[in-house]
Amino acid sequence: MSYQETAKSVFELEAKALQQLGQKINSHFDGAVQAILNCSGRLVVCGMGKSGLIGKKIAATLASVGRPSFFLHPSEAIHGDLGMLMENDCFLSLSNSGETDELLQILPHIQALELPHICIVGRPKSTLARYADFVLDVGVSVEAARLQAVPLASSLTALAMGDALAAAYIEASNFQQADFLRYHPGGNLGKRLLTKVQEAMQSEKLPIVGPNANMQELLLTISAGQLGLAIVQEAGKVLGIITDGDLRRQLSQTANDAFFALKAKALMTPTPKTISPQASLLDAEEQMQQLRINALLVLEEERLLGIIAKQHLK
Repeated sequence: MSYQETAKSVFELEAKALQQLGQKINSHFDGAVQAILNCSGRLVVCGMGKSGLIGKKIAATLASVGRPSFFLHPSEAIHGDLGMLMENDCFLSLSNSGETDELLQILPHIQALELPHICIVGRPKSTLARYADFVLDVGVSVEAARLQAVPLASSLTALAMGDALAAAYIEASNFQQADFLRYHPGGNLGKRLLTKVQEAMQSEKLPIVGPNANMQELLLTISAGQLGLAIVQEAGKVLGIITDGDLRRQLSQTANDAFFALKAKALMTPTPKTISPQASLLDAEEQMQQLRINALLVLEEERLLGIIAKQHLK
């Protein structure tokens, strides 16, 4: 088998494992989400080895959406760090086998504190699962490698289950973009959330033509603007927009002579997509992705202020 065939086999097997995971969702998932919502303390995530690495990601994801969470290493826990657990916490364990010694040694302490216990496990009849309140089965029929001892597909399903918990928590807690901003003030994401469209938009040398502009003027304007579009405007009012894609489509449907005789008003889309100057760059990015367009006109009370394009979001 070639390396490429190996890669394709991995993708196929892991995709199948994820599809099968959806069939295992039951009332235990609802209970797990509710336990996380009801928890007045922290969500404590615990796992060994590869499961621990997945657990760290789950804890980080939930913390980023407002659910106080942290990762507790099982070995450290049984050597003194169990003191980090509090009576109002919620416990989330991860283990493919469900027989991880270090996790099993923690169970009496979890039970003594009467903590809600969510278990993401590959074997729902294992010891760890028997002592959990909510069992999320992420077991796979086959790993995505010749050596079945290597946790590949099973690591992916555990990660996906953690993502599903986070997504459900976001919906249930009504977590909003403004809330997300509070936990992500730095980096590129924070910049896109904090920066307003009016701070990044192009407001000078806008590619504007009149409704009776001929093809030569239109092409020169689009080329000079370097945004792949021209705005059709008259007496300060935006009438429409013409993109280079509009021109290509029209050219494919019209004879050359007729095409070059067209005026801007015959080519424009009369309802261009717009955005407020007070919107965030993230709002602009999401709108462009949803509409599958490359730019938005920035309008305030029908007055054109500028253009925000994908190139301005970087």
